[in-house]
Amino acid sequence: MVDDGESANVPEASSERLEVSLHQPGPIPLAAEFQCEAGELLALVGPSGSGKTTLLRAIAGLYRPAGGVIRCAGETWFDAEAQRSLRPQQRRVGLVFQDYALFPHLTARANVMVALGHLPTPERRPAAERWLARVRLEGLADRLPAELSGGQRQRVALARALARGPRVLLLDEPFSAVDQVTRRRLQRELALLREEIRIPIVLVTHDLDEAAALADRLCVLHGGRSLQQATAEQIFHRPASPAVARLVDRHNVFAGSVMDDEAGRWLHWGPWRLEVACGLERLAPGQRVSWYLPPSDVVLHRRGRPSRGERENPVRGLIVEMAVLGSITSVALAFDHCDDTLRFELPTHAARRNGLVRGERVDVSLLATGIHLMPDASVILEPPGR
Repeated sequence: MVDDGESANVPEASSERLEVSLHQPGPIPLAAEFQCEAGELLALVGPSGSGKTTLLRAIAGLYRPAGGVIRCAGETWFDAEAQRSLRPQQRRVGLVFQDYALFPHLTARANVMVALGHLPTPERRPAAERWLARVRLEGLADRLPAELSGGQRQRVALARALARGPRVLLLDEPFSAVDQVTRRRLQRELALLREEIRIPIVLVTHDLDEAAALADRLCVLHGGRSLQQATAEQIFHRPASPAVARLVDRHNVFAGSVMDDEAGRWLHWGPWRLEVACGLERLAPGQRVSWYLPPSDVVLHRRGRPSRGERENPVRGLIVEMAVLGSITSVALAFDHCDDTLRFELPTHAARRNGLVRGERVDVSLLATGIHLMPDASVILEPPGR
């Protein structure tokens, strides 16, 4: 593959979005597609080895996949079929590595000045100081990285990434090397900074809470494949497949089948027929289906007062696990007809008031409005790529 010259920098369209579609059988398997709009933050989530960092490196021009296309700001950065690949310098990418990759022998100011080669020499020093001030590092410009805290080093790396005027900002686990208090502070600063920079931002993280808090949308990856791209709310409550549900730590995934009788159409699950608010009308009687229920849609019946509401889908299970986590208690119920457990949480005081103990059978409702059907149960988790 050859690099195009400067003529490749001519915009081909007006879109400011980042578009990625990459595929190859190996040595690092890829079958990933996602988009990120200008001003949007997209989080790439998935287990170790799912290809997240490889995709960032491909966007930055540090790795060339066998096939696919990368476009940003109306410009084709990579097109395997057309034998086109812009050099990293031509792509104008801001990249913050997990270990920040600061030059240890350069001051904070000098580290930022490295990214300002596009400015006349006399303008670089004041520009670097403005960027340091923008990330709240006034007065620290003359310090070496070893003289800065982890959070301060992270902000220097961010200032350097932004100083080059990037068309996309790539963040590879940027908060993983700092303590929890500093991490929350840096997350808030990134959320505020987003309001000032109207470029696509792609964040790689293993922390689902961080992804949900910071990102407009998540892209779930496994083995180099993108399985779903949507908002955190959609992915956590409407996963595209059982694989996605498990990858984002959703536990209540079960198998059932569609059944018809004189009263209507139901989801058949063991000894129960469950009403579902939507989705059954698109399925055929007898069809096997996976389904998911968010823990928030499991309602514990008060002792001695079981609910009989049909839309509440009352069922009975055996408490096999109770974990008190401060003010919240996590409960797992087992059922005779399947190996999977139903998990939900409730206030610890409510668990005590109801006298919940392991080994007891209790009644709960599975709210019809919360049941999410996943007809394609064929998505199997494959061994991850490197």
